[in-house]
Amino acid sequence: MLDKKITTNLKDITWPIFIETLLMSLLGSMDTLMLGRYSDSAVAAVGITNQIIWLINLMFGIITAGTAILLTQNIGAKSSKKDILNISGISIGVNFILGAIISILLFLGGRELLKLLNSPDELVTLGTQYIDIVGGFTFVQATLMTLTAILRSHSLTKVCMKITFIMNIINVVLNYIFIFGKFGFPSLGVSGAALGTTISRIIGLIIAFVVCYKYILKDFKFKNLFPFPKLHLINIFKIGIPSAGEQISYSLSQLVITGFINTIGVESVATKSYISTLSTFAFVFAVAMGQGSSIIVGKLVGERENDTAYKVYLYALKKSLIVTIIISGALAIFSHPLLEILTDSPEIVILGGYILIVDFILEQGRTMNIVGINALRATGDVKFPVYIGIFSMWFFAVGLGYILGIKLGLGLVGMWIAFTIDECFRGVLVFSRWKNRKWENKSFIKY
Repeated sequence: MLDKKITTNLKDITWPIFIETLLMSLLGSMDTLMLGRYSDSAVAAVGITNQIIWLINLMFGIITAGTAILLTQNIGAKSSKKDILNISGISIGVNFILGAIISILLFLGGRELLKLLNSPDELVTLGTQYIDIVGGFTFVQATLMTLTAILRSHSLTKVCMKITFIMNIINVVLNYIFIFGKFGFPSLGVSGAALGTTISRIIGLIIAFVVCYKYILKDFKFKNLFPFPKLHLINIFKIGIPSAGEQISYSLSQLVITGFINTIGVESVATKSYISTLSTFAFVFAVAMGQGSSIIVGKLVGERENDTAYKVYLYALKKSLIVTIIISGALAIFSHPLLEILTDSPEIVILGGYILIVDFILEQGRTMNIVGINALRATGDVKFPVYIGIFSMWFFAVGLGYILGIKLGLGLVGMWIAFTIDECFRGVLVFSRWKNRKWENKSFIKY
C-alpha cells in the first residue's frame, strides 16, 4: 500500500494536469465543432496540418522531456540551486533557437509538406492557410513547452492549469470571431482558426514566462553558464532523444497512415479527425495520471526509493484503466448522437460509430502505454519504449494497417483494428518491463 502522504501529493499534482488536459480537449473539440460548421473539408485540412505541427513539436519535446526528467531527479536528489537553474536556462535557450529555425522552414515549405502526404488539392490550399500562420510562430510553442516543463517539474501544476485555461478561452473566443466574421471582422475560415490559436499561445507564453521568472528563474545569471555546463546539455539530450523518439516514431507512422487514408477519400480523413477529437476524452485522465505520476516517480528515483516508485506506477495505472473503460465505453454506446453534434454527414456518423466500437479496446492499450511509458522515462529507462515503439508502430499500425485498410478494402475500420493491435502489444510489453523491474539503476543521478 502507498503511504497516504504520497497519494495525496499525487492527487495534488495530478488534478490540475487533468483539468488542464481536459480543458484543452474540450476547447479543442470546440475548434473542430466550429470548423465543422464551416466545412468538413476545413476539419480534414486542419487535421492533416496538425499532424505535421505535432511532429515538429516532438522535436522540441526532446529538450522538454530531458529537462523535466533531469529536473525532477535533481530536485529529488537535492542538487544545488545553480545546477537546477542552469538546466532550466539551457533548455529555454536551445528550444527558442530551434523553434525560430523551424518556424522559418515551415512558413517557406509548409505547402510542399502537405503535398507529400498525397493531400487533395482542396485540402492543400486550406492546410497552407493554417500552417503558414501556426507554423510560422512555432518558436512560441517551443518556448512555451519548455517553460511548462520547468513549472511542472517544480510541482507548479496549478499554475500550468490556469495558464492553459486562459489560453484556451482566448482561443475559442478569437476562433468564433475570426472563423465566422463576427463583430465587424471578415470571415476567415481556416486562417481565422490559425490566428486564434497563435494569438492565444503568444499570450500564454507571456504569462508563463512572468510566472516562471517570479518563482524559479529570478536568481538565474548568464555568467553561471561560463564555463558552459555541457554535462547538463548532454544529459538533456541523452534523456530527451530516446524519450521523444517513441513519440516521433508514432507521429511519423501517423503521417504515413494519413497518406494511406488520403487515398481513400476526404470522408475518411474527416472521420479520422472527428474520432481523434472524441477519443481524446477516453485517455485524458491517463495523460494526467501519467504526467503526474512521472513527477513523483522521478523524485522518488532521485531519492533511491525504487519500491515506492513501483507502487506509484501500479496505483496510477489502476486508476487510469478504470476511468478509461468508463469513458471509452460511453463513447462507443453514444457514438451516433455525439458525432451528429460534430457533423451533418450521415456517412461520417455511421463510419465513426464502427470506429468507436473498435476504439474501446484500443484505449485500454493506449492507457497502459501512456502511464507506463511516462513513468519509465522518469526512472531514466528511456530507450526501451523507443525500441518496442519503432517495431510495433511500423509493423502493426503501418504495415498491418495498409494490408487491412487498403489491400483488403476494410478502409478506416481495418486501419483502426491495426492501431488497436499496436497499442495493446506495446501496452503488455511496458507492463512486463515494470513488473520485471529492469528499469532500476537507470537514473541519471550518480551517487
